Amino acid sequence: MQQRFKQFRLKFTRFRQVRLPKRIRQFKIMSRHPFAVPVITLSVLLLLTAIIFFIGNQTHSLPVSKDAKIVIISHDHVQETVPAGKTTVGQLLQHVHIAVNKGDVVEPALSTMIDQDQFRINIYRAVPVEIVDGTQKTFTYSAAKTSRAIAEQAGTQVYAEDGVTTTPSENFLQTGNIGEQVTINRATTINLNLYGTPLTIRTHAATVGDLIKQKGIKLAKDDEIIPTANTPLTSNAQVVIARNGTKIESVTEPIAMPIQTINDPSLAYGTNAVRQQGSAGQKVTTYQDQLKNGVVVGRSVIQSVVTQQPVTQIVVIGTSLSGIKGDMALAGIAPGDYTYADYIISHESGWCPTKAQGQYGGCPAYSGYVPASGGYGLCQSTPGSKMASAGSDWATNPVTQLRWCSGYATGRYGSWAAAYNHWVANHNW
Repeated sequence: MQQRFKQFRLKFTRFRQVRLPKRIRQFKIMSRHPFAVPVITLSVLLLLTAIIFFIGNQTHSLPVSKDAKIVIISHDHVQETVPAGKTTVGQLLQHVHIAVNKGDVVEPALSTMIDQDQFRINIYRAVPVEIVDGTQKTFTYSAAKTSRAIAEQAGTQVYAEDGVTTTPSENFLQTGNIGEQVTINRATTINLNLYGTPLTIRTHAATVGDLIKQKGIKLAKDDEIIPTANTPLTSNAQVVIARNGTKIESVTEPIAMPIQTINDPSLAYGTNAVRQQGSAGQKVTTYQDQLKNGVVVGRSVIQSVVTQQPVTQIVVIGTSLSGIKGDMALAGIAPGDYTYADYIISHESGWCPTKAQGQYGGCPAYSGYVPASGGYGLCQSTPGSKMASAGSDWATNPVTQLRWCSGYATGRYGSWAAAYNHWVANHNW
């Protein structure tokens, strides 16, 4: 052991006294080469860039560019704040490596442009769902918010008259499902001939008489019903309602799709998402014509029957006023005017308080100088110095600029609504 230690000590002494000074001299000679400094500098920069990129990918927090917007992403019981340039929701999620799996719901939609600071994205993760459609059972994953939307997301066609309910799975051992159970109660398809007009309708009525009552069909004394009113309804049954001795005409008309809106403070103001797709309905209006010498001289409505119920479209509207658009509230702009102000400012400057007329693309950083002529700021005040009447920080403070914009809108046009109407008609204000 002592012999090995002496050998190691002898080698180390030789390296320190002979080889190390020789290598130092070689490095000094190489450093005098004209390309030495650029090569070393480039190598160091590449190393630092790699380290920053690695940290950014691990933390989802890449360095903020000058026109970046802050985005708040809520997912998997966590909330992340990340910078984003001019991009869409889907592109940002892909960039920060947040996966969207089958059945997940993203609000707003993946194609939505990120157009404001403090933009909010909510990701709802899919849960196990069993869809029971008669004797057919389908297992899937879904994060949709309504029973009908869950079924449609799974590719199951649901008609307006079908009943759709959601219940928690009560017996895991029996069903093998730990999530929710969506049950579809199918309506019966009936072929109805209403005064000569063939119609396909769906109903939960048990008999022909129940169908007539459910659809609000008003029968005249001499109207004929085939089959009789007490006949049970079966799938694709034929039902005829006829009136003899008069000329009957039927006109098919659409029923407007109902729209239900829900305010959601977890989404940014100005964004929206569809939680349930809706559809228009259909009704048939039957007329009885009055004839004179074979010519129609009058027409009266016998009845109007809904042959297809409309489905309500459910739309969630973002109401969060964080971010630059939230400055409207701080500037004293009334909530009823937000839409008008947002439209004008989006078209004038893209919500950039430091943009001068003629500048395009992202939002530039404040250069310390405002042009003496031309538009400037959120509302493109011409010149920008006019906004000094609202505050000394007019060049950079969006709230100060919005106060001036509001005074301009009401002072020149009488209201934000009137200013909006002028802008839409003239593309300026």
